[in-house]
Amino acid sequence: MPKGYIIGHITVNDADAYREYVEKDTPILQGLGGRFIIRGGQSEVAEGAAESRHVVIEFPTFEAAKAAYNDPEYQKVADIRRRTATSTIILVEGV
Repeated sequence: MPKGYIIGHITVNDADAYREYVEKDTPILQGLGGRFIIRGGQSEVAEGAAESRHVVIEFPTFEAAKAAYNDPEYQKVADIRRRTATSTIILVEGV
């Protein structure tokens, strides 16, 4: 069965405040079945333009990824990210 992923492309505008988001979103998403595959780290844009930080969270299914993103507890914490960073969040089905 295909897995589901939440992929985030993020540029942090307030590092101190963003740290609160990371501290709070991690246990929520892990509790909903997520496993962080990529979270920050060195990256290089080979073509096009991108944000400066990248996150990939794997879930057992696409439906589980969607449910995690839409979870009310996560959405409350996501407001911290929205205030402290510019981001594009993509839900993807994959193997």
